[in-house]
Amino acid sequence: MSSFTFDGTPVEFRPGQSIGAALIAAGIRSWRTTRIAGRPRGVFCGIGICFDCLVRVDGSPNQRACRVIADEAMTVTSQEGTGHGDLAV
Repeated sequence: MSSFTFDGTPVEFRPGQSIGAALIAAGIRSWRTTRIAGRPRGVFCGIGICFDCLVRVDGSPNQRACRVIADEAMTVTSQEGTGHGDLAV
């Protein structure tokens, strides 16, 4: 099996599997926090409509984990709020 890194930990995935499906299979249920209350979020709809499963993929924020196909070269990290907290206001 192949793997990508999520918050520094290897996560195995099957060919064609989404990041979200691989995270769920690995027992990881939450990988984003809401922008105001900091509440945990993960997969909700599973089809790319709700935006609850947002992650950073190779530094790019707001990637829907349920829609992005996992790849060995990926570095996936949790996302806080809007994913743009590191930008100057």
